[in-house]
Amino acid sequence: MKDYSSDSIRNVALVGHGDSGKTTLVDAFLVTAGDISRIGSVEAGNTTSDFTDEEKQRQITINTSFIFTEYEGKKLNILDTPGFADFLAEVKGALRVVEGAVVLMKADAGLEVGTEQVWRYAEESGVPRLLLVNKLDKEHVDFQNLIDTAIEHFGTGIAPLQFPVNPGPGFNTIVDLLKNKALVFEQNGKGNYKEIDIPESEADRAASLRETLVEAAAEADDSLMEKYFEEGDLGPEDIVSGLLKGIREGTVHPLLCCSAQTNVGTGRVMELLIQMVPSPDQMGPLTGNNPANDEEATRDRTDSAPFSGQVFKTLSEAHVGELSFLRVFSGTLSQGQEVYNSSRSSKERIGSISVMKGHNRFEVESVHSGDIVALVKLKDTHTGDTLSDSANRFLCPPIEFPEPVIRIAIEPLGKGDEAKLSTGLQKLHEEDPSVHIDPDPELHQTLLFGQGEVQLEVVINKLRSRFGVEVEIHEPKVKYRETITRESSAHARHKKQTGGRGQFADVKVKLEPKPRGEGYEFVNKIRGGAIPGRFIPSVDKGVKGAASRGVVAGYPCVDFQLTLYDGTFHDVDSSDAAFQRAASMGFKQAWKEAGPIMLEPIYDVEVTVPDDYTGDIMADISSRRGKVEGVTSEGPFQRIKAKVPIAELYRYSTSLRSMTQGRATHRREFSHYEQVPHDIIQRIIGQAELEEEEED
Repeated sequence: MKDYSSDSIRNVALVGHGDSGKTTLVDAFLVTAGDISRIGSVEAGNTTSDFTDEEKQRQITINTSFIFTEYEGKKLNILDTPGFADFLAEVKGALRVVEGAVVLMKADAGLEVGTEQVWRYAEESGVPRLLLVNKLDKEHVDFQNLIDTAIEHFGTGIAPLQFPVNPGPGFNTIVDLLKNKALVFEQNGKGNYKEIDIPESEADRAASLRETLVEAAAEADDSLMEKYFEEGDLGPEDIVSGLLKGIREGTVHPLLCCSAQTNVGTGRVMELLIQMVPSPDQMGPLTGNNPANDEEATRDRTDSAPFSGQVFKTLSEAHVGELSFLRVFSGTLSQGQEVYNSSRSSKERIGSISVMKGHNRFEVESVHSGDIVALVKLKDTHTGDTLSDSANRFLCPPIEFPEPVIRIAIEPLGKGDEAKLSTGLQKLHEEDPSVHIDPDPELHQTLLFGQGEVQLEVVINKLRSRFGVEVEIHEPKVKYRETITRESSAHARHKKQTGGRGQFADVKVKLEPKPRGEGYEFVNKIRGGAIPGRFIPSVDKGVKGAASRGVVAGYPCVDFQLTLYDGTFHDVDSSDAAFQRAASMGFKQAWKEAGPIMLEPIYDVEVTVPDDYTGDIMADISSRRGKVEGVTSEGPFQRIKAKVPIAELYRYSTSLRSMTQGRATHRREFSHYEQVPHDIIQRIIGQAELEEEEED
């Protein structure tokens, strides 16, 4: 393998809505570079980057794939990321380790929700963005409308570097504004092109767009702006210089065009990636922490700095084991080197180091700062972990994965498989931190959280195939709460005589409701020793125990004050247990008289949806007992904010996808508890009684 220094490396993530052509584009790049002979097909399951059985079966990208190639003497590390909504957490990890994001748009579909989402992810990560309009060989393409939509949604920083001459079937010609030429691509799928003069019919359009491009370059650099004002134009080198500055600073986003399937435009795209995407050594120091004192620290992105790197993806491969995909941020990494896992305070010894081309691994002895590699069989390193020089420890910022939007309850079908299930789920969480596991003792269920139903199906398939655990899926129970609406009092006496020492305790208690969210408060108003002080904590303990088990439907009681104001005791028969029992009895009696109601968790839900579906989504939210709180227009999308009971959100991501043909996304976050309607309370109580009978 050739040795690539930092200035020869370009790290690029391909991101975009599902079916925007990222996986096909990878193959087009490889054909153009001479690595493979033809472009594969997602439908046929023979593409370079979608190589797992699950990906071939579902015909979607599930895992971020790492593909390297060489072009014009530079090494391109390409990360092909999923576009399907369930797996967009993969995009977060990929964006952490690249200097450029190529955001794909479908020429025949325009701006889609997934496009907007990954653009926002890249923006939050501070990654330079290039917009690539793909599938220009499709019918009914309005390229100017695509430009207008992109500018409207992503801002005036969108700078078209190219436009198609003949979009649609037979598309093969692009006007390139940097070259100030038309590029005619051979239609043999090899990606080669020749330059010709811009056709007269396109001259005016080219002149207008070139002027816009020159202005974008000038605005990125004050000295270029002065030159532009003085001379009225900029030369090719000045334009490139201004664009590069704007790209690095996030103020300019070049817009390119191609058809990956026919390999038209992709060769020029590769040239522009090499020219426009910063090399790792052009970026400023990486800011992180010193794990020894948790103070802020920085690392220069050079070979001479101490080693540091971050694992952004873990993949388990048959016959190989776990592959840890690592970005080297500083220093160099060699086989046999001992490093320190700053995230887990442990040491690792580096074994095999490989670069990847899909599922094919190419072993290397060492790599420079800025490169991306796969490490095999690390003993205790997982996604998001930082590896650093043992003597100069460093901790990279954590990768912020999106919060889950779906949950299911699972239980093993096999007797005694609980331990295997727990081990498998923990392992899968370490591979994909966007999958959350919660063995909930209150609900007596193991809850599995994720980004969508398909993602959770993949997790369950892995439990079966890798860990030998079959599971059954249930609807998750809801964490209802019981509370009261008015004051009440009760007098409870526990007396038991069975020969020998008996049991006696007598309490008088008063219940009062407290504001929502204030929990439980115990007040002792015993005077004159009516109950000895040593038994007062017993009353409190008895109330807490009964409240945790619920009174109306078996759910925890909240937001109340209990006052112990009187009682009696027996010198011999009174005990801690007796007062706990009496307190529990008194609490339950008073609770039933205090206007008990039930509360349910309400979630803030935000749905991003194309205009056409807004009415349907709002109607569906209302049918789920939700309350729409606002609708914000954002270009071709509407952002709907609502509050919805969690009980009504089971499999909502699937319903949303069905209602909008996969063009909407949503996120959710717990908001507060709210009173359950009376008719639903009766249903909950009935279900609780039924479950109690079944247990008996």
